[in-house]
Amino acid sequence: MNALPNIALVGNPNSGKTSLFNMLTGLNQRVGNFAGVTVDKKIGQCMLATNQKVNIIDLPGTYSLYPKSGDEFVAYDALFDINFDARPNVIVVLVDASNLNRNLLFCTQIIDLGLPVVVALSMADIAAKKGTIINTSMLGIQLGVPIIAVNPRKNKGIGELKKQIANTLQFGSQFRIREIIDSKALAPAMIDGVQKIFPHLTPYACLHMVSELDNVRFVTEEQKQQILHLQSIVPFNKTKVQAAEIMQRYAQIKQAMKVSVVEDDPLKKELRTEQIDKLLLHPLWGNLILLVVLFILFQSIFWLASFPMQWIDSLFSVGTTWLSSILPNNAFANLVINGLLAGIGGIIVFVPQIMILFGLITILEDSGYMARISFLTDRLMKSVGLNGRAVLPLISGMACAVPAIMGARTIENKKEKLITILITPLMSCSARLPVYTILISLVIPNKNYLGFINLQGLVMMGLYLLGFVMALVVAKVLNIFITSKQKSIFLMELPIYRAPRWYNVFITMLSKAKIFVKDAGKVIIIISIALWALCNYGPAKDRQAIEDKYASTIATDSNNVAQLQKSTEMLEHSYAGILGKSIEPAIKPLGFDWKIGIALITSFAAREVFVGTMATLYSVGNDGDNTLPLMQKMRDAKNKKGEKIYTLATGVSLLLFYVFAMQCMSTMAVVKRETGSWKYPIAQFFYMGAIAYLFSWVAFQILS
Repeated sequence: MNALPNIALVGNPNSGKTSLFNMLTGLNQRVGNFAGVTVDKKIGQCMLATNQKVNIIDLPGTYSLYPKSGDEFVAYDALFDINFDARPNVIVVLVDASNLNRNLLFCTQIIDLGLPVVVALSMADIAAKKGTIINTSMLGIQLGVPIIAVNPRKNKGIGELKKQIANTLQFGSQFRIREIIDSKALAPAMIDGVQKIFPHLTPYACLHMVSELDNVRFVTEEQKQQILHLQSIVPFNKTKVQAAEIMQRYAQIKQAMKVSVVEDDPLKKELRTEQIDKLLLHPLWGNLILLVVLFILFQSIFWLASFPMQWIDSLFSVGTTWLSSILPNNAFANLVINGLLAGIGGIIVFVPQIMILFGLITILEDSGYMARISFLTDRLMKSVGLNGRAVLPLISGMACAVPAIMGARTIENKKEKLITILITPLMSCSARLPVYTILISLVIPNKNYLGFINLQGLVMMGLYLLGFVMALVVAKVLNIFITSKQKSIFLMELPIYRAPRWYNVFITMLSKAKIFVKDAGKVIIIISIALWALCNYGPAKDRQAIEDKYASTIATDSNNVAQLQKSTEMLEHSYAGILGKSIEPAIKPLGFDWKIGIALITSFAAREVFVGTMATLYSVGNDGDNTLPLMQKMRDAKNKKGEKIYTLATGVSLLLFYVFAMQCMSTMAVVKRETGSWKYPIAQFFYMGAIAYLFSWVAFQILS
């Protein structure tokens, strides 16, 4: 963390933090890890009205300062620990005006910590529709903090908020006159004792230090022992103190709202959201609509992405032709054209699909529909021993399993959290998308039914649903063997329906594409160079024998057939060919040849490397037209018998293998980190590998 001031965004879930964060930071944001924990943090930079640059840190959403999940403890640490790596200089508390009473509970707790606070009041338009009018100036006087009404969707109030943040940075909280509640009166003796250990803490912060002693990460062992000794001599009932605090806070909130808020009759008119939910949450129609939404999503991935993918393919073909014409015919040119360019081009071409997938998912989240999916699937999840809360990590797994598994930390039940972690990699992530696309395009006809139902899109949807169904089956089995007496209750606040924030969708699409290219690019460049070397070098004796074999025929071969045969044999006798041939007997029953075997091995670095690997293999092993797209090279590929390699049987077998196999080292690493043991990722590797092999074998035997 640099020396820039830190501005933390905190608030209840669905209060609008992400919208405000994106509006303040634009594309100038990144994702990292909080020190010592496995929770992602989003951090960006913002220029205030005074031309001062600051860090904006989006802390995880929480309902109160009594944390229960790993995400909530991160926000807790940031607010209490003076040595925390994201220690904020100013707290911006997002308050949902349409749920003011509940949001102000968390807000008043933050205020009583004594930190500089600015309140950003969001969703005032929704509150107005419910008949609630808020006098922000009067409410600010009651709470003792500045309040700025904002609407990130329409870029309203952002300038005023930046100005107020700058003022608070410079002058601190100028007009706070008192604590919201008299915290010291709740446990005077205990607070006096704790303040001797932590002189910088307010009375309310001291209460938390005692209440959450077993969970706070920043207390030294000596300080902990001092507090434990204090607890042994001073009476302190955590439950009673918390209950008394909450009651006093709601009393103060009621008083503040009485003089600053005008509410309509309690029998408010039914909101549009409630009317829509009658249809979208209906047991029958709701599920049918969900299937239609998924159908449109996967049809769009193929339809919308086809044009930019063709342009990118053409661009790389032109680039390959140009480089071939200007570079000398040597090993370096071979590496650049057949190694790096082929590998990178094989991935870049799928960026439009990645962007479209994330864009559509963001629209579903932004509109409020994603939360409804959890509600709709709660009954289904209960049948396999989970609940609707597990659906969110599973849906996130469609983008990437790593953050999805980390997202399972919000599940309080340890058994359900473990099962969710173990089944999440079965969801088809975006890294599988390039593999699915190229294989579906190879073996599934591009046909339309009824004029708009694309067969390839249907197959794509089927692969995603197949992974989800298998995840449920495995969850049911694990639920039998993993025992726990802990009970869980699924409670979720459904956000209102709103039009998607297109600015937010645009930022998400660009940032995800950037991450995909950057992360995949690093791996692909390394693997492409290594694979090119393995493909171009081998035992000297064998390669010399091949040179001697074709020395005379190449000179008289006008059709270039001998040169192509020589290149094929050279590849087979390279180190890559030797490696592929060694594992070929194990994968031959699945319909895979040695080239596919090499791609399976490199895919463990990242699944999308499959495409880059095939691009390198078919470029190195092909002395024909290297400007041909990879898909055409694979479509033309034949074995020694002259039979096509990528038949329907082989293509479907390979698709099923990638649906089920655990081919991601990053996922295995994060599972180990989240569970604290290697036994779980190892178990995932073997059970998913066994399922992949079985389904691939059955499919190949039936279709061939």
